[in-house]
Amino acid sequence: MRILGIDYGDARTGLAITDALNITAQGLETINNNGNDKIILKKIDELLEKYEISTIVIGYPLNMNGTKSERTEITEKFIHKLKCKYNKLEIKQIDERLTTVAAHKTMNLLDINKNKKKNIVDTISAVYILETYLKQVDL
Repeated sequence: MRILGIDYGDARTGLAITDALNITAQGLETINNNGNDKIILKKIDELLEKYEISTIVIGYPLNMNGTKSERTEITEKFIHKLKCKYNKLEIKQIDERLTTVAAHKTMNLLDINKNKKKNIVDTISAVYILETYLKQVDL
């Protein structure tokens, strides 16, 4: 059973998945959802058909001081949708502070063209969210 990682955003949402042994995380894609959660949920449905997924891990955006923001509340509403629609799956949230910063550092180290960065930053962030979860649990 695999684990799906999500970096949820207003315009774009990054997706990552573990290997079959839940040891590593690989980026899948960035969805251009433009505020439409139905697009994301449809993609999750497709992934559930393709992979045996037991858990969904979603980044939980807190302010640097640990307080909630407007973005946190929007993400909580999406998490509620996930829990209602995929009630047989475990839905976990992971503190995602600095994952986007780490993703940008990685892209800079890899010398990725600035025009391509916006299309992959969310996927890389989803990988970091999933890796953070994997480090926290003993599978």
